[in-house]
Amino acid sequence: MFTGIVEEIGTVEAVEHPTGPDGDVVLRVRGPLVTSDAALGDSIAVSGVCLTVTALDGETFSADVMPESLRRTSLGAAAPGTAVNLERALLPTTRMGGHIVQGHVDGVATLRHREPGPRWDTLLFDLPAGLARYVALKGSVTVDGVSLTVSALDDDGFGVSLVPTTLARTTLGARAVGETVNIEVDVLAKHVERLLGAQG
Repeated sequence: MFTGIVEEIGTVEAVEHPTGPDGDVVLRVRGPLVTSDAALGDSIAVSGVCLTVTALDGETFSADVMPESLRRTSLGAAAPGTAVNLERALLPTTRMGGHIVQGHVDGVATLRHREPGPRWDTLLFDLPAGLARYVALKGSVTVDGVSLTVSALDDDGFGVSLVPTTLARTTLGARAVGETVNIEVDVLAKHVERLLGAQG
């Protein structure tokens, strides 16, 4: 479980293919803060994808990424040098600064438009049709592991406004139009839909 409050920007150091190009991947990521107290088996969100630490080496950790995760997330395009948002799993004593984030990515969205403001940027994303129903104005959405409030909605997607801290401390500050991001919609919306469907 995570909060969507990114702790640091890490860097992919290596992408290994132990079973061939169409199989799983071992991702090695540099993140001095998240590795400072990490142990084997810990969960770390990498651009919103919950991964399990399988090896530690100084300021880097390794994690296995299954083919399903590679197909459904932007980690399928990760390469050495790729910047990623990193967050350690939530502790019972942690402040809940964002919202409940599972690290289970629902799909990939494309940055459609970016509009700089005096101290903030407004970003508009196109959403896969199946996810649009879970996004609500003023509701929560996770973009590349960042907990954000939806500030605009249209038929094709949603918009968010990024404050200076988010621009400076996450990879969203450098995202360009046409790039893809991982999206996790609010899990509560999915549960409500399932419960209501079961009653019908």
